[in-house]
Amino acid sequence: MSNQEENIREYFQQLERSYYMDAHKGMADFDEAVAIGYGQTISQPSLVLAMTLALDVHPESRVLEIGTGSGFQTDVLAAFSKKVFTVERIEPLYEKAREKLGEAGFTNIQYRLGDGSSGWKEHAPYDRIMVTAAASKIPAALIEQLEKGGKMVIPVGSSFDQELTLIEKDEKGQITSTFLMHVVFVRLEGDYD
Repeated sequence: MSNQEENIREYFQQLERSYYMDAHKGMADFDEAVAIGYGQTISQPSLVLAMTLALDVHPESRVLEIGTGSGFQTDVLAAFSKKVFTVERIEPLYEKAREKLGEAGFTNIQYRLGDGSSGWKEHAPYDRIMVTAAASKIPAALIEQLEKGGKMVIPVGSSFDQELTLIEKDEKGQITSTFLMHVVFVRLEGDYD
């Protein structure tokens, strides 16, 4: 296990998931997805950790996150990256996550309210891209915004059958994809729902 992986696991163990939950706080210690309103969920902790480790973030990483949600995943990404650019389409979730992450002391997060399915072109390219909603296919705009040598983790598939996929772009711009596990996420709204 690398030092970075060890550090992420340690940080994750002490992170209070309940801090990012307004309702159902009693469910915070259970390893399952919990509703946070507006048809969205806070993912189960084991999945958040697995996705973070698969993304392989580093202290110099510039990370694009599609789907801020509660801010729980954003917290872990921001703690181990240089800069996180996070996009959320539901305004009350966007406002709440921004407030919570600000109170937690993060100063390396840039927020955007809007459709994340086409990424955030102004700040591209990104070393890492984390997508926390399921697309029917891998969005071409996100592939385009991924830096050479970069990695993206994204759930791909139908509403009830999705494959968590690791996308890697090599130095020549060639794309490879690796199946990680079967998952169920809310849909990615926008061009690729």
